[in-house]
Amino acid sequence: MSFIEALKKEIDLQKGYLGNEIIETIYFGGGTPSVLSAEEINQLFHQIQLNFSISEKAEITFEANPDDLTKSYLQSLNSTPINRLSIGVQSFIEEDLKYLNRVHTASQAYNSIKRAQDTGFENMSIDLIYGIPTLTPDNWNKNLDTFFELNLPHLSAYALTVEPKTALEVLIRKQKIKPVEEDRILDHFKILLEQMKQKGYIHYEISNFCKEPYYSMHNKNYWFRKSYLGLGPSAHSFNGDSRQWNISNIQKYISTVSTGEIPKEIEILSIDQKFNEYILTSLRTIWGVDPNYIHKQFGMSYLREFEGGIKKHITENNINLEDQRYCLTDSGKLFADGIASDLFL
Repeated sequence: MSFIEALKKEIDLQKGYLGNEIIETIYFGGGTPSVLSAEEINQLFHQIQLNFSISEKAEITFEANPDDLTKSYLQSLNSTPINRLSIGVQSFIEEDLKYLNRVHTASQAYNSIKRAQDTGFENMSIDLIYGIPTLTPDNWNKNLDTFFELNLPHLSAYALTVEPKTALEVLIRKQKIKPVEEDRILDHFKILLEQMKQKGYIHYEISNFCKEPYYSMHNKNYWFRKSYLGLGPSAHSFNGDSRQWNISNIQKYISTVSTGEIPKEIEILSIDQKFNEYILTSLRTIWGVDPNYIHKQFGMSYLREFEGGIKKHITENNINLEDQRYCLTDSGKLFADGIASDLFL
């Protein structure tokens, strides 16, 4: 059985996971979906249509690296239902791309976006990374200026994180390249907030900015803790009460699915875990934490615990109460994860 056939088989096997919900977003991402041909994308989409009800206004995003987006490949994507692109640019500065060990060049990144626009893609997002040791404040401003010049409706901007046992972590540990500095990350983040605000972008989640109405609907579903189904190796799913994730090994994934089984592990979430996840995801967004939701979903004891813990952060001007919701201030956004973990049970 080929990988595509296994994926189609899993779509059949998972058809009951979301109940009768109408599919509002589909996201081709995680890994390199650009290895798929337009014909394979259409096959997978057809299989989803056979098993699920898809909204006519569904957001269908395709994740790609700049070097994959040739003119011919972009034209072929026009023959698929893909209506949104997410491009992993990371930086328009050559030195940063070398530090990150990226394959594409700065000019490839820029030209891939222009080609996509010329091909008819309007709803696009790019990823940029800040806090890179080679990235000066001036060059970070240049990255943002290039983003504004391209007139893109959405930006995802992430602080550089060094994961254990990655090539980046090994090089830093062996002192072959510079380590990541917290002060640099904070300086870049402050520049990011100021620039995006000046240009009229909505900072709707810690790492995400958009012009109205170009929110990432797919990511919004994560932050609002809606059910979602992940398909393929390493894919994660969530239904409100449990999480499940497929094994990562592709060959084991294919062989297991071919027998009619889904190669997954499951975690049943406790009420404390559900509460902590609600705090973590909601606090990151402009919609904030709703005390009425806490009361309704978790009970008065959880609300009392939360309101007791939040007082310190209000006093420190890291959180405001706006329209009956607790939201991070700009200074609070600098410490979002720390504030959330402080409120965990």
